[in-house]
Amino acid sequence: MTGALVGLDVGTTGAKAVAISPSDGAVIARAECSYGLATPQPGWSEQEPEDWWRASEQALAALGVEPAGIGLSGQMHGLVVLDASDRVLRPAILWNDQRTAAECAEIEERIGFSRLIELTGNRALTGFTAPKLLWLRHNEPDVYGQIASILLPKDYVRLRLLGERAIDVADASGTLLFDVAGRRWSEEMLAALEVPGEWLPPVFESPDVPGAPGAGDQAAAALGVGVDREGPASVVLGTSGVVFAALPAFAADAQGRVHAFCHAVPGGWHAMGVMLSAAGALRWLRDALGTPDGFEILTAEAARWSPTVEGLVFLPYLAGERTPHADPSARAAFAGLSLRHDRGALVRAVLEGVAYGLRDSLELLAELGVRAEVGRVSGGGARSDLWLRIVASVLGLPLERTAVEEGSAYGAALLAGVAAGVFVDVHEAVERCVRVRETIEPVPEWSRAYEEGFRRFRALYPALRPLEAT
Repeated sequence: MTGALVGLDVGTTGAKAVAISPSDGAVIARAECSYGLATPQPGWSEQEPEDWWRASEQALAALGVEPAGIGLSGQMHGLVVLDASDRVLRPAILWNDQRTAAECAEIEERIGFSRLIELTGNRALTGFTAPKLLWLRHNEPDVYGQIASILLPKDYVRLRLLGERAIDVADASGTLLFDVAGRRWSEEMLAALEVPGEWLPPVFESPDVPGAPGAGDQAAAALGVGVDREGPASVVLGTSGVVFAALPAFAADAQGRVHAFCHAVPGGWHAMGVMLSAAGALRWLRDALGTPDGFEILTAEAARWSPTVEGLVFLPYLAGERTPHADPSARAAFAGLSLRHDRGALVRAVLEGVAYGLRDSLELLAELGVRAEVGRVSGGGARSDLWLRIVASVLGLPLERTAVEEGSAYGAALLAGVAAGVFVDVHEAVERCVRVRETIEPVPEWSRAYEEGFRRFRALYPALRPLEAT
C-alpha cells in the first residue's frame, strides 16, 4: 500500500513500527523486532546502536507499505557518542542506567540546585544525558577524547535512515543541556559543564525535524492518546508509571519532583511525573510468588477484597523512586499484614499502591497549574478493568481507553502526517485520528475509602526512610 503514515518507536526492548491510514488513523499494519540489553556491571544498562538500526530496518520492511512519511519516537536520555566519521565509540548508556550518582551531585554543586531548575526545568537525575557525558570524561577519557558528536537513540536511527543529524525539542528537554523555557540549547549549561556546543545536533519543533519528525517516547505516546492540549492527562500503566499533562505555560517544580519538558506540540510544554515501578510491580509480585497463574487470575482474586484491603498498604519503590522523592535508595514494603491476608490481598495492595503513586504525580502537576478533566490510559496495566477502576477512584478522574493502543509509534505516525501535509497541525491530527472507545468512572464509595488509604500510603515512606539510610 502507498500513502500510509508510518511511526517507528526505538524502545528499550525493541523497535516497533506501525502504518496508519492518512484518512482516519486506522492501523493498517504493525511490526516489531526485539533486541537485548546489556548490564555489564550492577546498575549499568547499555545497548548497541547497531542493534537499534538493524531492528528498525526489519520492522519497517515488515510493514510492507510505501510510506508517505515516517515519524520517529524512542527511549529518552540515552547517550550515543560518535567520532568524526560517525563511528559509534562505545555502547549507548541508557535512560535506566544508574552509574552517574556522583556526576549528578557534581552538576547540582556546579550549577546550584535552584539555578539548574531555572535553566533546564529539571534536577540532575541519573537517567539524564549530561551526567553520562561527565561519567565518560571521568572514567573513559580515551573515548571522551574522540567524541565529535552525540545523539539520542531515535536520532541515531534517523542518521542511519536519512543521513540527517537533528533532534526535537521534546527529546532534547531530557538531556539536562537544554533551555526548556527558551526551547534551545543552554549556553550556560554547556559552559558550566564544559561540553562543546558543536557536539549537539540542530534542534527543531517535533513536526519540523528534517526528513523524519519525531519526539521522545512519552510526548509521542501522549499525542497517540490525544493529549495535545490542556484538559486530558496521559496516565501510563507500563513497566513504569507516568502522569503527563500539557501545561498552560512553562512552569517547573522548584524541588524538581516532576519533569518540565517541551511538548511535541510546537510552542507547548508538558509536565510529567514518573514512578519507576507500576505494572512492573505486579509482574514482580507474580514472579516472587512463583505462580504460573496469569494476571487475569491474580486480579480476579484481588477483586474479592474491599478497597484498602483491611489496612494493607504497598509502597511500590522496588527500584528506588523518581516522583515525588527522587530517591534511588527508596525501597518497597508491605505494611499492615494480618493472618487474613492472602494472595489476592497482596495483589490488591499492589494495584492500590501504584494508584497512590500516580496520585502523588497528579497532585504535583496540579501545583503547576494542571487541571486534568480526564485521564487517557495506556500501557499493559490499562487492560485490567479492576486496576482502572482503582486508579480512577484514587485519582478522582474518569479514565478513557482509546481505540488504538500503539502508543509512541502511533504518536510518531501522527507527526509524520503533520510533516507530510496530511494534517494542518498536531491538533487536527489528534482530532481526526484519536477516538475514545470506553470510559471507566470512579466508584464514589471507593474514592472515599481511598482518601484514608492515601493518607496511610503517604505516611509510610518517611517512616521507613531512616531504616533505609542505615
